[in-house]
Amino acid sequence: MKIDAHQHFWALERGDYGWLTPELKPIYRDFLPDDLQPSLRRAGIEGTVLVQAAPTVAETEYLLSLAAENSFIKGVVGWVDFDAPDAAQEIAKLAGNPALVGLRPMIQDIDDPNWMLDENLAPAYQALQHYDLAFDALVLPRHLGQLFELLKRYPNMRSVIDHGAKPEIRDSAFSDWATGMAALAYGTNAYCKLSGLVTEAARDWNTENLRPYVDHLLDTFGPQRLIWGSDWPVCTLASSYDRWVDTTETLLATQTDADRVAILGGNAANFYNLRN
Repeated sequence: MKIDAHQHFWALERGDYGWLTPELKPIYRDFLPDDLQPSLRRAGIEGTVLVQAAPTVAETEYLLSLAAENSFIKGVVGWVDFDAPDAAQEIAKLAGNPALVGLRPMIQDIDDPNWMLDENLAPAYQALQHYDLAFDALVLPRHLGQLFELLKRYPNMRSVIDHGAKPEIRDSAFSDWATGMAALAYGTNAYCKLSGLVTEAARDWNTENLRPYVDHLLDTFGPQRLIWGSDWPVCTLASSYDRWVDTTETLLATQTDADRVAILGGNAANFYNLRN
């Protein structure tokens, strides 16, 4: 099964997408299952992981309702306030829904790069492990040292780095990002998502602009710990769904058939314990 392990849906009238403003005109509208399914069919993708885009439990419950109504949604990565005194109880409640496969604090939007290391978050991390939920790390290159420390502190927490930690491709920044990602690849059990790269590249990006970054992820995490995703509809700020699919096929052309199958679906199914 081919799986898109990172996509979003939203309805503007919900009012909890603070980052989604009219300045982001191409994506400042509702995006719902009927909008995505034609692209999935063209790409031969049978399932997706639906990821939170708002820092509210209400949005997570909304996404879980969409999963109940659409069989192609194989799992939901939601949100809980890790800072809240009742974070563990909230995680326990949400974990009662079998469609919930992980949680994602929106670390990239938090000013303090050390936030993830706060001891007050320990109950949330412990609850993630207790309920066998994944931790989606929405981080930037400036967070890689802290993320390494966090994952060494919780070595049994299943973790995946979203969007390759968003390397600054448009500025050709590579060395520090590459060092930090290699440390995480070799020193922790984290997986990494092959997603979200096109929106970090220049407006006129091409496949060769992305290749050094993708090759580094292949060299360090290896094809057994890379998980493909589209980051749709955010990706449409820089690329159509079809173009990202075609670009991925080019970038993975030197991989074996088995490794491509793993990256394009098998790893996601195993990592997230996805529903059939």
